[in-house]
Amino acid sequence: MSQLTTHILDTSAGIPAPGIAVTLFVLQEKEWLQLAAGITNSDGRVNNLWEEGSSLPHGLYKLHFDTQEYFERNFTASFFPFVEIAFYINSHAHYHVPLLLSPFAYSTYRGS
Repeated sequence: MSQLTTHILDTSAGIPAPGIAVTLFVLQEKEWLQLAAGITNSDGRVNNLWEEGSSLPHGLYKLHFDTQEYFERNFTASFFPFVEIAFYINSHAHYHVPLLLSPFAYSTYRGS
């Protein structure tokens, strides 16, 4: 399994959110550098965002979720065109960063 995984649940519909572009960035010298990108599958997951067996260096990262296209595709008005979640990686442990999404709110937590 990749050291970093994510998934998106559309809490307003009670289902996973497929087809959302997710991009991983790392902060280096005050600049966000793109490391990887993926698209959520039919279960709302991106399981292979980072190369399996390869550890991410300690540092500040963020996941960028392009949510606007998802809501437009579902004919749903929304407030957030994208969501960004910043977090620290400070060990070689597995990091799971889920996004609970609705048209006018979102939340996250460190999953397992």
